Amino acid sequence: MRVRPSKRPSGFFTVNPDTRELEFAVPPDLAGVHHGRTNFAFRFNGMFGMGASQGEIFERVARASVDSVLDGYNATIFAYGQTGSGKTFTITGGAERYEDRGLIPRALSRIFAAFKDRPGVQYTTYISYLEIYNEGGYDLLDPSHETKTLEELPRVTLLEDEAGSVHLKNLSLHAATNEEEALNLLFLGDTNRAIAETPMNLASSRSHCIFTISLESRQEGSSTVRRSKLHLVDLAGSERTHKTNSSGQLFREATHINKSLHYLEMVIVALHEARRGLRTHIPYRNTMLTSVIRDSLGGNCMTSMIATINPEPEHTDESVSTCRFAQRVARVQNSATINEETDPSLLVRQVRWAPCTAMR
Repeated sequence: MRVRPSKRPSGFFTVNPDTRELEFAVPPDLAGVHHGRTNFAFRFNGMFGMGASQGEIFERVARASVDSVLDGYNATIFAYGQTGSGKTFTITGGAERYEDRGLIPRALSRIFAAFKDRPGVQYTTYISYLEIYNEGGYDLLDPSHETKTLEELPRVTLLEDEAGSVHLKNLSLHAATNEEEALNLLFLGDTNRAIAETPMNLASSRSHCIFTISLESRQEGSSTVRRSKLHLVDLAGSERTHKTNSSGQLFREATHINKSLHYLEMVIVALHEARRGLRTHIPYRNTMLTSVIRDSLGGNCMTSMIATINPEPEHTDESVSTCRFAQRVARVQNSATINEETDPSLLVRQVRWAPCTAMR
């Protein structure tokens, strides 16, 4: 949980970093949304108050995930919360100060620095950047963004193979040989992202964005290849449409956002019930977002979620809703394994050139 800095916090909540608890005492006139309840207590794996730095967030939330990807595991970190609560700042960061870098640039820096510390391992890095806007998928690294409107761009579509794995058609994969190339791709994607001024936020992200770092690695001389992915997900802001005072296109955007987040919550609930033996079907296919990140939810992945809240009094009901969602997510259990396979072409080459022993 991360609390956005504010000069006028409500005073309706208390943060206890030692017990990792967040407690709300909501005034009765704000309690109607939550069926009249006025007191709430939530516990998290970690609590970040208004004074937490971007570096602290990375060290406590993301560093272990980044290191696991270097070792061949899949990992996902996603930010969930109300519009204007600090999700994009947490994931991508601020542009004005170097210390305001978010999780993505810090993860890239950590990854390329780690390559130098592992001279016996050959790494190849690929970057992709997917935007899900009004339930359509778009490639944020498509160069035609400069000359075409979003609606004119080719759609990223989902394809599922016989094994149930999801593949994304029309999503480009870009090789990055160093940190600078990877950061340039991040900057290009962020420039192409759909944002709009809303009553809730002057520069609101109106889409879900998934920045993916894919790694291939092998020990020198080995025929075993490890392939892993780190998904860094900036979800669009969750809020009730009546609070945004939006209409027309903004209302349509908010409707699609809330629908996809609703289905995300349905998947989370279904996974918890499946663990208790109450159901077998998980509704991943209901929305593009849950289809794309299905492995991150109850699959072969180390997944963390950062819930962000706005501490100001008029946002109290949304903050409580965010905490409730986070508690549901915490019930989901994943089982991550190292992703490795034998490269048949390299194995054949090794056998072909291996010294032969004369038969006696």
